[in-house]
Amino acid sequence: MATTRIGLDQLPPAARVAVEEYTGPLLTVEEMTEGFNSEIAARVTSATGTWHIKGLRTDHPRVWTQRREAAVAPLLTGLAPALRWRVETAGWDLLGFEALAGHHADYAPSSPDLSEVASLLRRLGETPCPGIELRRAEQRLERYVAHPDDLRFFGGPHLLHTDLNNTNVLVDDHAPRGERARLVDWAWATRGAAWLDVGYWVVWLIASGHTPASAEGWAAEIPSWHTATADGITAFTTANANLWSEISTADPSPWTQRLAAAVTAWHAHRPSG
Repeated sequence: MATTRIGLDQLPPAARVAVEEYTGPLLTVEEMTEGFNSEIAARVTSATGTWHIKGLRTDHPRVWTQRREAAVAPLLTGLAPALRWRVETAGWDLLGFEALAGHHADYAPSSPDLSEVASLLRRLGETPCPGIELRRAEQRLERYVAHPDDLRFFGGPHLLHTDLNNTNVLVDDHAPRGERARLVDWAWATRGAAWLDVGYWVVWLIASGHTPASAEGWAAEIPSWHTATADGITAFTTANANLWSEISTADPSPWTQRLAAAVTAWHAHRPSG
């Protein structure tokens, strides 16, 4: 369920003052519409710089997502925007990230962004996950697998994003090639097998117009994908087909139905055994 969004001007004065201790007086505030997890989401500028601010009330049921993003941020150099500051005051938890330039990734079959996203996922697949508190991939998928034994395919020591929605990938065409893409919104960061994020990308590629074979072809460009077994990939498609069936039934909006159809098509493409 989406979190209700409010404007930065609705923060308590003490919270606004605490933010401006880091930024200086704000000159512009651009409220953002993307994303579902934050009550506050804004791009702000002052005389000293530009930041992307995300925030939740400290009594919000999902405030743990803010803490998770703060915990993983130091591990994400070159993969995500840097966390510059954090404010916890007046009943609010606010994160100030560097404001990235660029556009949301285009996942269409002919898009030049695909190679940049593949490069990003190569780098992410090499990122270990130190001992910070995160849910495990097996926990995330345990209700959706065909057989409990299938959960063994998903365990691992790597840091995963798990939400490869194209709006969570920013591509800066002015950065060096191979380093242009960054992943934002790490609220659902998870520990597991490195290949799983590639699998989540495959679902979004199919939803963006790729055939399952084309999407798996892009997956094959990423070394971590080759650590997965055929049975593991099929188990992943089964779990996600069940997950998206549940989501699209509870919220039958166009985008949930598009994702459900995509993962169903992928599941049908996989060998039956």
